[in-house]
Amino acid sequence: MEHNISLITTLAAGLGLGLLLGLFAFRLKLPPLVGYLVAGIIIGPHTPGYVADAEIAAQLSEIGVMLLMFGVGLHFSLKDLLAVRRIALPGAIVQMLVATLLGMMLTQLWGWSIGSGLIFGLTLSVASTVVLLKALEARGALSSLNGNIAVGWLVVEDLAMVFILVLIPPVADWLSGNVPAASNIQLWQSLGLTLLGVTAFIVFMLIVGRRALPWLLWQVARSGSRELFTLCVIAAAIGIAFASSKLFGVSFALGAFFAGMVMRESEYSHRAAEESLPLRDAFSVLFFVSVGMLFDPLILLEKPVQVLGVILIIVIGKSIAAALLLLLFKYPLSTALTVSASLAQIGEFSFILVGLSVSLGLIPVEGQSLVLAGALISIALNPLLFSLIDPLHNWVISKSALARRLESRIDPLSSLPMSTEEQYLKGQVVLVGFGSIGSRIATAMQTSKVPFVVAEQNRELVEELREQGIAAVSGDATEPETLVQAHIANAGALIIAIPDAISAPQIVKTARLLNGKLEIMIRSTHQEEAEWLSNENLGKIFYDKEELAKGMIQHILNRYGKT
Repeated sequence: MEHNISLITTLAAGLGLGLLLGLFAFRLKLPPLVGYLVAGIIIGPHTPGYVADAEIAAQLSEIGVMLLMFGVGLHFSLKDLLAVRRIALPGAIVQMLVATLLGMMLTQLWGWSIGSGLIFGLTLSVASTVVLLKALEARGALSSLNGNIAVGWLVVEDLAMVFILVLIPPVADWLSGNVPAASNIQLWQSLGLTLLGVTAFIVFMLIVGRRALPWLLWQVARSGSRELFTLCVIAAAIGIAFASSKLFGVSFALGAFFAGMVMRESEYSHRAAEESLPLRDAFSVLFFVSVGMLFDPLILLEKPVQVLGVILIIVIGKSIAAALLLLLFKYPLSTALTVSASLAQIGEFSFILVGLSVSLGLIPVEGQSLVLAGALISIALNPLLFSLIDPLHNWVISKSALARRLESRIDPLSSLPMSTEEQYLKGQVVLVGFGSIGSRIATAMQTSKVPFVVAEQNRELVEELREQGIAAVSGDATEPETLVQAHIANAGALIIAIPDAISAPQIVKTARLLNGKLEIMIRSTHQEEAEWLSNENLGKIFYDKEELAKGMIQHILNRYGKT
């Protein structure tokens, strides 16, 4: 009996080839995403051999988009964004404007319309969440100040792109120049209805969804069934995305994003992220494979100059704009270089936007191939850019007097004010890191009237602490200047409460040189890390899980009067 197995063959070819080429890309120290895109190119209609079913691949990619956006919403943290809002918000907006304008200027040379150039520029303006997170994770910089800025910056870009995707369809005819002036009223009516639908959906999700979804998760979690919990998470992601499109007229992307963002309100959000990860990863692979199927490799031979122009905007134009903004906000050159390298690529949102724009006739099909070529090459170059950060930083500092002046600028937040009371200058505790653990330690010390000074890399957080009357200095505690400004020489104790204690030895070495009588306490999040720190004889090590166990044991012993 004959069967229609287009779906099965598309899945088998996409996932199988994606696995092989993703592994090959990983071996070459490239993001696996490059391998997935190349897999799509191989099974696409522009290369010889087997051609997958494009219609089925497109529907699978829609599911991939939903789950990708659901994952973005599930990990979206307003708190993390607010922590770096003063640089991430203006930085992302200005950088997107610069990249969009550069894209428009480039397309004008190609003879494209202004509307097509605007959309094309927008596709080049937003970096890939997947690539950025993997790159920062590989360097161990995800929880650093530079990582927080880059992630916050990208969150702003993602939010902007979500709303751009919502607004594109109602203004498509206007952007393509097919709407006469007399129809402007209809355009504004259409735009107004779209915004009304989006607003209604957001209000509904914030009022009803943020209560109903966490409640539903809790009810399913009570059943104790892992498969029901996973089913609940996936059904919520896809079901809300579909329902939001049918009932409110918003995109699948926005519906899935808000489903994830609202589900984050639940105490089971971490479990939801963990349980849905395999399926999200699988359909994300299919999404990138389906995008690769649309790429025509001949574009590299037929339009090499245009491809080069796209690469220059993504890798050079965006990077320079980001670096200048960070330097303008008085961040060090190393931060400017790291964040610039993080953003010097494009990915999933660019694919979603360019696919939508081609389907609406806003940009020519060759524009899609140019964007895909830019993505492939910029993602492949990204590890190289990260490897050049330190050598480039050292070279610029050694060759440029201006760079040295910028690096040595006096930051008012890098030292304690002259009005600081004596109790914070002698015998105080120096607290390195003001995250979830550091802030709790600080609260306890405030309650007990123990004087302390916070050393924290996040400038915005230091500003907030000072507004609350807490003594704080901005800077990297591995640099002697930061500890000197925290008056470590006269301190009574040092607490290192940063989540990644890999830099603890350098901090302790500097602290002991300045104050040999200092009592030192270090937080550790991993058992191997705790053992390594103990062997280094750096001070008293507090391992998170061990301290939790001690607290629970002490509580139960007290409960039964055994202590």
